[in-house]
Amino acid sequence: MQAYAISPSGAVPQANLVDQAVSHLAAAGLTIKLDRTALKRVQRFAGTDLDRIACFARAAKQKAPIIMITRGGYGITRLLPELDYQALAASDKAWVGFSDFTAFQLAMLARAKAVTWSGPALIEDFGKVQASEIDENTRDVFFEAMRGELEVVGFEWKGPSAYRGLEATGTLWGGNLSVLCSLMGSPYFPKVKGGILMLEEVGDHPYRLERWLTQLLHAGVLDQQKAVLLGGFNQYKLVDHDAGFDMPAVVKWLRSRTKTPIIQGLPFGHGMTKLTLPHGAKVSMVLQGKTAFIVLPHSH
Repeated sequence: MQAYAISPSGAVPQANLVDQAVSHLAAAGLTIKLDRTALKRVQRFAGTDLDRIACFARAAKQKAPIIMITRGGYGITRLLPELDYQALAASDKAWVGFSDFTAFQLAMLARAKAVTWSGPALIEDFGKVQASEIDENTRDVFFEAMRGELEVVGFEWKGPSAYRGLEATGTLWGGNLSVLCSLMGSPYFPKVKGGILMLEEVGDHPYRLERWLTQLLHAGVLDQQKAVLLGGFNQYKLVDHDAGFDMPAVVKWLRSRTKTPIIQGLPFGHGMTKLTLPHGAKVSMVLQGKTAFIVLPHSH
């Protein structure tokens, strides 16, 4: 397999991290070609806005069927009005990423009804010193998805026992919570009803997380979904003033305000294990016992 790596957001902090990821993936059977501006830096960004707009067009013209991001960070929202979504969708590439890449994925769904892949980034997930440090589930599910062989994924879910046996079918969408909320009211926010919304965030205090979740609640987005899947919400610090207010308290309060099932445990976000999932595709989900299964479309 072949992939083409772009840096559409933040600058790569250390080139050796990319080298390590490329080496590990090559050994596993995936050859990576770097975009010519992938290691460029302008302020905190991986090149100018024009550089990063152009990297999408170059990626669409590559022979490699897979397009990966080197890393997330910040910067894609600046580019959204300049991207040709119909052309990028017509390239029939598997666009893979997460975090800041959520902005591109949401825009592709909103503007072109295109399916992309919420999945690993080059540095965070594969840029390890030793190949043995790479999470096997992240790697194996990614490779299976990119080969077009992924049919179902399962994970241990958490939530009220009343959710057990839940079945839902709808568009799988979402991604990073703050990025998603930043697009509300714009032409790049998909209008998904009856969907399965997945959310994750990193490094933000629970009260900030609740503020964004409340925005989705008040806007009616949560009530319009068949289910909400919560991935990783990690790397935040509590203080004495919180007095027991934490992420579990946020989830408990949110469940009391919406009829939509809020399901925890999705292995996705800024953590060790990251499933590769088809953003914008119609999937089915069922909660059997302690395991949640997401059934993917048969076509890739």
